Amino acid sequence: MKIKKLVYALLVIGLVGLIGYRISKNSGANGPKDKGKDEQPITVSGTVVKLQTFDNNLALSGSIEANEQVEIRSEVSGIVKTIYFQEGSNIAKGQVLLKVDDIELKAQLAQAKTKESLASENERRAKLLLQKEAISQEEYDVARADHQSAKAQSQLILAQIEKTTVRAPFSGKIGLRSISPGTYVTPALLVAKLVNSGQLKITFSIPEKYASQVNKNGIITFKVTGSDQTYTAKIYAIEPEVEIATRTLKVRALADNKNGKLLPGTFADVQLPLDIIKDAVVIPTEAIIPVQDGKKVFIANKGMAKEVMVETATRTDASILVLSGLKVGDTVLTSGVMSLKDEAPIVVKIK
Repeated sequence: MKIKKLVYALLVIGLVGLIGYRISKNSGANGPKDKGKDEQPITVSGTVVKLQTFDNNLALSGSIEANEQVEIRSEVSGIVKTIYFQEGSNIAKGQVLLKVDDIELKAQLAQAKTKESLASENERRAKLLLQKEAISQEEYDVARADHQSAKAQSQLILAQIEKTTVRAPFSGKIGLRSISPGTYVTPALLVAKLVNSGQLKITFSIPEKYASQVNKNGIITFKVTGSDQTYTAKIYAIEPEVEIATRTLKVRALADNKNGKLLPGTFADVQLPLDIIKDAVVIPTEAIIPVQDGKKVFIANKGMAKEVMVETATRTDASILVLSGLKVGDTVLTSGVMSLKDEAPIVVKIK
């Protein structure tokens, strides 16, 4: 019995000793030591921060619109008698586009003219009788009013007849027509679209923080999809208020399009020049890491990577303007930054 108890005691002591040994071993392996001491350094690229002049160009998206465009419609209802334009042709201002049959209106005009003539004669007679005091002033006024009413009715019908001839309100190119001779048109029916694309409007919006740097008559450049050519336009109008929903300011510029290469309705990649900044801190865009609270970069600090929060402004394809967080002489890391951790050992190759 005593031997059995002794064996159990020895087993317990051995088990406790084994557990203690393992704990001490693990504690020694994972115990406190210098961070990054046993880690292999990572080779990264970097660039030294220097002050430089920054051409502050804002990249924006805009839309191209025709300088003038209108939907051609008839102001009166009726049968289309004649169409005077060819689809896709150039149209001069005032050119007749189509004619609506006005035979009924002309008949109404003839009737109205007859009534007007009779009313005019009645007024003339009433005036003579008034001079002889054969009728009262009130009776003459009634005759005179009848004449004026008949005259107005003739003018109204004449105006309706004039509207049966549809003319171009400005010069431009007319599009595809949706009617044929004999079509019954109404003011709701679209006949065709007339577009003046000799000049084009480029409309774009800028963030409100740049509103004070945009000036009327300023020059912008832009490109369109499918072309490497750079076009210029002059700012001619600025919205007087910032849109509350988007916190942006709408701007419009005018560009020449005499060769007709630009089409209304397309998108434009706009470059808006802002104030040129001297002694600016500019770093490559690949150094920036977006985080929840803003943006950060890594800089080299005694052979270790150091995380630094930065405030940025205008961004181009290759660089970004830094307002705070960096100083001259800092080495900003530009490659492998997404896999870096704070205080990780590094070997920097300066570009």
